[in-house]
Order: sequence, then C-alpha cells, then structure tokens
Amino acid sequence: MSNQVLEGQVALVTGAGRGLGRAFAEKLAALGCNIIVHGMRENGPSEYGGTQTLTDVAAEIGRQHDVRTFKVLGDLTQPDAIANVVRSGEAALGPIDILVHNAGGDIAAAGGKPDPNDVVNIKPEDVRAVIDRNLLSTIFVCQAVARGTIERKRGRIVTIGSVAAFKGRANSAIYATAKAAATHYARCLAAQMQPHGITVNIIAPGDTRTERFVATRAIDPARLAESGTLDRIATVDEVARVVELFAGPMGAFVSGQVLRVDGGGQLWPG
Repeated sequence: MSNQVLEGQVALVTGAGRGLGRAFAEKLAALGCNIIVHGMRENGPSEYGGTQTLTDVAAEIGRQHDVRTFKVLGDLTQPDAIANVVRSGEAALGPIDILVHNAGGDIAAAGGKPDPNDVVNIKPEDVRAVIDRNLLSTIFVCQAVARGTIERKRGRIVTIGSVAAFKGRANSAIYATAKAAATHYARCLAAQMQPHGITVNIIAPGDTRTERFVATRAIDPARLAESGTLDRIATVDEVARVVELFAGPMGAFVSGQVLRVDGGGQLWPG
C-alpha cells in the first residue's frame, strides 16, 4: 500500500465511475483521501462493458482502501447541480481539500463520438455539447471548489486536459479547442489562486486505454503493448499516478503547470 501522505483529506473526483476518473479516485484513496465519487449517471460505469453502478464503485473504493466515500450524481454543465455536488459531498465527508476534475470527453449531444467531428461539418448541437462538457464544466466546477479553498487558505486543484490541446487536428477539432481553452482557464485560475496558497495544475494525457477509448475506435494491437516501447497507448495507471505529484507533498510549490503524459509523443518546448 502507498504511504498515506494525504490521510484524512477529502478529494472530489468528477467522472469517477470508470476509466481515468476511477483510477484517480483509487490513487488518492490509496494515499489516504476520503473520496467524493461523482458521476453523471448511476449506471455510467457499466456503459462500456462493465457491470457496476456508481454506488458499487464508491463502495468498492472505500472497502479496498479503508477510506470513507460518498457517491453523488450531477450534470456538471449546470451550476446548480455542481453546487449540490459540492454541498452534499462536503456535508458527508467534510470540506474539499483536493479537486480532480476529470469529467468531459469528445461526446456528441446524443451520446457517442461526434461524427464527423471536424472544423467544417460538426453539428451545432455537438459543438455545444463538447464545449459544455469540457470547458464550461471545468470553469463551473473549479469556481465552486475554489471558493471554499480560498476561505480555508489550503487546497489543490487538478484538471484533466489532453495533448489534443497542443496540436491542430482535423478530427476532434472542437474537443481540441475546448481542451485548449480549459487549459488556459486553469492557468489563469492558478494566477488568481497564487496569493491564497492553492495550487492549480493540468494533467494532459495522450491516448489512454480506458473502456470508452477501446470501445469507440479501431486500435493497432501493437499499440497495446505495456512495456518495451513508449510508442503505445498508456494504461490508466500510468496517467493516474501523476495525480500524486500535483496533489501530494511534492507538488506544494508547483502551480500553473501542464504535464503531458504521452510517452514523448509531443516533444516541443512549453
């Protein structure tokens, strides 16, 4: 078991039912955090072949890591719903010390990936859905949690970006745009939070073998290797372990930074 350097702290992890969100929640729980496990739908964890509900996920994380957990549902594009997520989570577990905002994704208004998701042809309703889920949710969730951390003069905020934010793409154009904007918002938030002692950082994964990623595209089997090369798709744990840097003691004086976790796929400065 990892050293419980965050024992007793409370972390809100959004989109925590499966994939990277669940991995972030489990990593923080292993470090001693009590976890507010957020999801948009109770059955979200089972949508790509799983069998668990969000209630199951929260209970399993708590049992495996001997921490307290609280499950909460909410649409993070709606400020009132976000306020309820924060209010009910804090009522159950205490003030939020750590936010990992993972919710989002390249998802069309009606679900699934936008098709085609390019600069010219993407439907207006899909543009709004992708921007709402990735940019507006980042702004609204960070606002809601930041207010409490300012009052307490402590806290860590980690947002989950994407390497897509740093390179023009014909496909996933709106997703890349939304993630670039969310990244810049987090940097601006870091500047505002600096006098209050609260860090704000961004984890930017490349391709990662989450349930949704594997289920929604054709994948070269060679890219599913787990060692011997960095030219491959990351495992969720390889991305999730980075949260310990930003949320733990090593990250106490690190803020406004983007850490790309892509095996060296993007090598330019900055």
